[in-house]
Amino acid sequence: MQILGIETSCDETAAAVVASGEAILSSVVASQLATHGRYGGVVPELASREHLRAIVPVVRAALEEAGTRYADLDAIAVTQGPGLVGSLLVGLTFAKSLSFALARPLVAVNHLEGHIHAVLVEARRSGRPVDFPALALVVSGGHTHMYEVTAGLGYRLLGRTRDDAAGEAFDKVAKLLGFTYPGGPVIDRLAPYGNPRAVRFTLARMKGNPLDFSFSGLKTAVLRWYEQHELDEEVARRRKLVAAVGRPTVAQWLEVTPQRTLDLIASFQWTVVEELLRRAAEAAEQCGARSIIITGGVASNSSLRREAASARLPLPVHFPTPHLATDNAAMIAAAAFAKLSRGETAALSIAAKANLSLA
Repeated sequence: MQILGIETSCDETAAAVVASGEAILSSVVASQLATHGRYGGVVPELASREHLRAIVPVVRAALEEAGTRYADLDAIAVTQGPGLVGSLLVGLTFAKSLSFALARPLVAVNHLEGHIHAVLVEARRSGRPVDFPALALVVSGGHTHMYEVTAGLGYRLLGRTRDDAAGEAFDKVAKLLGFTYPGGPVIDRLAPYGNPRAVRFTLARMKGNPLDFSFSGLKTAVLRWYEQHELDEEVARRRKLVAAVGRPTVAQWLEVTPQRTLDLIASFQWTVVEELLRRAAEAAEQCGARSIIITGGVASNSSLRREAASARLPLPVHFPTPHLATDNAAMIAAAAFAKLSRGETAALSIAAKANLSLA
């Protein structure tokens, strides 16, 4: 069974063909980094326009890479939400059109469930399947959620961010310090040059649900440190470098970033990783998890992967490979296969839902 997956929840137009829920025959992603980089974040209206330009050639490229035709497809899968509603509408409308024209079933997929399936599909292919119940930490630029995942692929929300997502905090701190967007990869590459214990940040203490996250206080603490150390001239040098070369190398960043700021970056990243893993360990114990899934764009962070693989977490930890950690359509098609196997299809009247919940 070949399923075409379409993903347009944010700023990447993606299409993929997946066979039987496991074999990724193609995966094509058109990034909008050049469009949004100059603004330091995603501009929703521009994202929608870029999806409109890219959706047809991206789907066509995915079919060509898979060596298949529209007529060979057994189903069309698409992200229904959560995400930017204008972006979601582009993919959803295109998928509905294909479903109607080809007389193929339409499968609506939750973006967060897609990220979880990015891990499940690779775990099965590697011969190291995930043991259930599992604790899933979905952490990206738009989401920081923890779920209990049962063997029947049922989901129970255990905790979520009350303000900024972890990836959003990375991007905002990077922007404040004069680094390029997206900020997470830049901070990850520079953090090893700093002392992660040099700047002491307070870990968040949550009232109510102790498994919830909060990163706005940490972001504010970085701002206060910035103001106390008068970094305006230093940040101006980095922005001048960006204007001159576009996307600087690590060596170029180091030339305009003094040690105190490298220490700040390392300490900020250490605190985010500590928050994520501390609560993941607590949630896993609470729900009796037998394994842990960490997925989403921030799952590519080298410090998070390294610390999770250490003795910090007492259970087997599963990460997606980097190309399946960020937004892609293969994860949408993989999630759709499980839904289709249960007979779950969508009507052509379904609407995009910006705040679609998984549980």
